[in-house]
Amino acid sequence: MQSPDIEIKPISKINCVIRAPGSKSYTNRALITAGLADGISYLSNYLQADDTDLMIKALEQLGIPIHLEGENLVVMGRTGRISPSKKRIFAGNSGTTFRFLTSLLTLGQGPYILDGDERMRERPIGDLLDALHRLKIECRSELKEEFPPIIIEAQGLKGGKTTLMGEKSSQYLSGLLMAAPYAQESLQIDIKGELVSKPYVDMTLSVMKTFGVEVERKDYRRFKIKAPQKYKPRYYSIEGDASNASYFFAAAALTGGKAKVTNLPYSSVQGDVHFVDILEQMGCRLEKGTDWIEITGAPLCGTEVDMKDMPDMVQTLAIVALFAQGKTVIRNIGHLKIKETDRLEALTTELRKMGGEVELKKNDLSISGSSKLNGASIKTYNDHRMAMSFAIAGLKIPGIIIQNPSCVNKSYPKFWGDFSRLEAHI
Repeated sequence: MQSPDIEIKPISKINCVIRAPGSKSYTNRALITAGLADGISYLSNYLQADDTDLMIKALEQLGIPIHLEGENLVVMGRTGRISPSKKRIFAGNSGTTFRFLTSLLTLGQGPYILDGDERMRERPIGDLLDALHRLKIECRSELKEEFPPIIIEAQGLKGGKTTLMGEKSSQYLSGLLMAAPYAQESLQIDIKGELVSKPYVDMTLSVMKTFGVEVERKDYRRFKIKAPQKYKPRYYSIEGDASNASYFFAAAALTGGKAKVTNLPYSSVQGDVHFVDILEQMGCRLEKGTDWIEITGAPLCGTEVDMKDMPDMVQTLAIVALFAQGKTVIRNIGHLKIKETDRLEALTTELRKMGGEVELKKNDLSISGSSKLNGASIKTYNDHRMAMSFAIAGLKIPGIIIQNPSCVNKSYPKFWGDFSRLEAHI
């Protein structure tokens, strides 16, 4: 059910301090590793959102108890064991949940059916299934070949060697890496083609190391995990979400104001933290402390940037580019076609509604800055990042209306509350 539309009111200049919510990417990785650990783990500053709720419900369905104790999420690890499930496991439109669980389910015994919503059934999973086939795992698509829902006839993960295509999603690799310590033998994964979103793999390796498992790797071409191993339970504090912080940095850039985001170190392995470097390159002033980052807006100029490792920042950068002098070229973003929506098509369509000059060529997007932008009713395609990024445009352009604004619940349920604080800090 869609929520009522909201209209964004322009603001002359912002001056705000926002605490970044816990990272969705870290939360779902920590849930997997803690669920496989040998004992009880406590996750603090975790993100409560639709995508993390889907992961929690799926893990509970697989026999991993999870409950809230004060402000900590308590995960009762079962030493790599997962229970059978006669019911379908539902991942909604959460890519991390679906792709991580695909590999996790190979540790079980018996048949599992993993499904998602209508959009998830349009997002390919064939490359991961091929990698699992090379490990002698029986798995297949239930309806349409290479797409969800999938059936896994699990008999435990034996280990061995496999090859995985890296050009569509790093989540395929992350899921395999996290399950690998509980294989019967060591596992080697060779990457074919260029691996996209490398910082997300770094994040996976960081979480695995924190929970006691090391991965040998040769650049981003080969990964080896000795098995069997066990994750060690621990207290784990989840750092702020760099992707969600980006909207406030962009708001400062557009309005010439200032946005300081706490609970987010510049030293983070999250690739999206370097969105602020792009804003600095476009003319903004960047300052940083031990656990905070601050952007002060200034006249913007266009830029050219490769975004294959920061795909979730493309929509936000595209909005900023509308207000920059000259042209901004965003390269190597073809993998956005298999996100929550076809983000390249959706982004191009909605930018043009506002009068944006946009050119899409294969995997590259060119946007020319313009002073002749207009208000529009923005279709969000049930994509949280469409809603949050286009809301920023409404700070400068009167008449920007966001359709189905509650889609932000996927990753940032408190977004509109934090966004409303911008006006209070003028």
